[in-house]
Amino acid sequence: MPDTDSNTDTRTAAPSRIRATCARNSPCASHQTRYPAISSARSLLMLLLAVTTRLLTSCAQPQLATPHAPVVLHLSGSTSMQPLMRNLAAAYSERYSYVSFDVAAMGSTAGLEELRRGNADLALVSRQLAPEEESDAQTGKRLLAYTPIAQDAIAVIVNEKNPLRELSEHELRKVFTAQVTGWSELGSAAGDVTVVSREDGSATREVFEELMMNGRTVTTMALIMPGSQAVTDYVATHEGAIGYVSIGYLGPGVAALALESVRPERETVENGTYAIRRPFLLVSAAEPNQEVSAFLEFARSPAGQSIVQQTYGAGDTAADR
Repeated sequence: MPDTDSNTDTRTAAPSRIRATCARNSPCASHQTRYPAISSARSLLMLLLAVTTRLLTSCAQPQLATPHAPVVLHLSGSTSMQPLMRNLAAAYSERYSYVSFDVAAMGSTAGLEELRRGNADLALVSRQLAPEEESDAQTGKRLLAYTPIAQDAIAVIVNEKNPLRELSEHELRKVFTAQVTGWSELGSAAGDVTVVSREDGSATREVFEELMMNGRTVTTMALIMPGSQAVTDYVATHEGAIGYVSIGYLGPGVAALALESVRPERETVENGTYAIRRPFLLVSAAEPNQEVSAFLEFARSPAGQSIVQQTYGAGDTAADR
């Protein structure tokens, strides 16, 4: 008779072996052992994606530059240089919006004094510097540096209603020394001559007397004006007036006279045929600061000289000191 207990044990044991075999060989068991590796790889991938996204986002965003502190350059001096300096300053400020200019018209000599006192970054001088202005007479130490940026012509002007359009240098001297007092003596019907001149300390007057007057001064009967524009305005409204100004101040109401058949123009200044010409200088301390040096460089650059040569002769590069 079969042993019932033994059969029962055999039936119950077999399923246990089957379950054990299934646990060892089933895919479920294999997947369970690989889950930690898949999870780690996925986490690493997500981390790499997050870092890459962060880097790409950072690169895509524009980097804001630190704003430059405002800079004000103080320029003082020649009234003759005002039109040119306005144009150069406007072009420079358009390039560098943080730079603005304070330009004071007071005459070349006064501008140099403002520079020496530290009240100006640049002096505007429309003549050559005297040796004692440039260097200390006793020590020889260099006090100032200058940069020629243009060549100017000093034009002799009359009212546009005056038919006269040319003078010889000899005739010019006779007019400005009051040896000629009526325009009829020179073939014009403009009435009496009114000589208009500039104040003491004016570089324009200094150059005019030096180059045209042969050691003599303009008549003491001359009407004295404080600036170039004032001379132009007076001559434009008085038919018998005659004066002298930078070619930058030629305008409606006046006519520029030819001297010895040569007209005051950019070309005749550059080729040296017009007699009354002078440099325009930007004068600085012997060792200018960075902002001043940058503006000087701009004034001498092709961009700056293209502005200069709209009216004036080009700066003399050989004369930089």
